[in-house]
Amino acid sequence: MCATHGNALPTTGSNNSTTDPQSQQSFLGNAIEICIVTKDHKRTIDGLLRLGIGPWKAYTFTPQNTTNQTFRGKPAQFSLKVCFAQGPNVVYEIIQPLSGPTIFDEFLDKHGEGIHHVAYDCRGIPWEDRLAGFKQRGFELAQSGSWQGRNHFAFFETEDATTTCFETYFFPDDWEDPVTDEEYALPVSAM
Repeated sequence: MCATHGNALPTTGSNNSTTDPQSQQSFLGNAIEICIVTKDHKRTIDGLLRLGIGPWKAYTFTPQNTTNQTFRGKPAQFSLKVCFAQGPNVVYEIIQPLSGPTIFDEFLDKHGEGIHHVAYDCRGIPWEDRLAGFKQRGFELAQSGSWQGRNHFAFFETEDATTTCFETYFFPDDWEDPVTDEEYALPVSAM
């Protein structure tokens, strides 16, 4: 949904992201995040830490700290446990749905736990242009919100056409991570 803000690649609204010539041609740009949906974020983090992926920062997204929440084109209220780890080239994300209607609960019901989506930087084009670009290509908004009112995220109905959900998100240049709910360090043996 969002990155752990030591971004592997820029995700701001400015058009300054990429050295890959093919991504200059692609509306999506660069893949910047991969997300696993789980019923138990602690179990999933434990397994990934043993593989050397981490450290992890965990947050709870709620209607109080995540504004503009939508589900299937309508206002909605949902809560999620969202965890981030910064890799060398990509952000790893874990989402555990907590309450309210979400595409993550739908995924768990349909597929079980596993990789849910890939996020793209859309070459750093402005936020509204990203939303319009997906719509122009026939992909409706599935779920969205604004964490802390400033980190905008949007998931699109791309699964039928591509077999995977796609996301894009925006962090302002002056973003600072909020205080975490939980942090999980890499074990010494995984380093």
